[in-house]
Amino acid sequence: MPLLADTQAQNDALEAAWPGMVEGAKVLDWEGTTLKEGDNGYTCMATPPTMVGTAPMCLDPVWMEWGMAWQNREPFEADSIGIAYMLAGDEGASNVDPYAEGPTEDNEWIKEGPHLMLIAPAGLLDAFPTDPHNGGPYLMWKGTDYQHLMIPVGARE
Repeated sequence: MPLLADTQAQNDALEAAWPGMVEGAKVLDWEGTTLKEGDNGYTCMATPPTMVGTAPMCLDPVWMEWGMAWQNREPFEADSIGIAYMLAGDEGASNVDPYAEGPTEDNEWIKEGPHLMLIAPAGLLDAFPTDPHNGGPYLMWKGTDYQHLMIPVGARE
């Protein structure tokens, strides 16, 4: 029987997914413990324990590789397209610095509502704007190994 904290973490993690994905998604806690087995290729994780607010995410295998590289500050180069879901939105991140821990005058801090994220080989993303206020998709962390396309699908809070 899962602990209450595990159930809460699982419920939080699955808030990132679209309804058709929930049943088959694997759920991990931030220590890598499996809270729910899955078979659809997506891994969902609850809001990181160091964050206040919400930021759960569901990642496909390409995004899982990206996440490991980002966490360990290792190089990453996408060799195919990857899709991630953050349908509960997030509590904020810098649009230019992958490791910023809070807003500053020059790091373009943005709190995003429900969104998808897409990674692809770098050249496929070059034409997208970086302005998060343009009313559509924008490239986050441009020029870094962790750049990705943010695709808003709902209103920001």
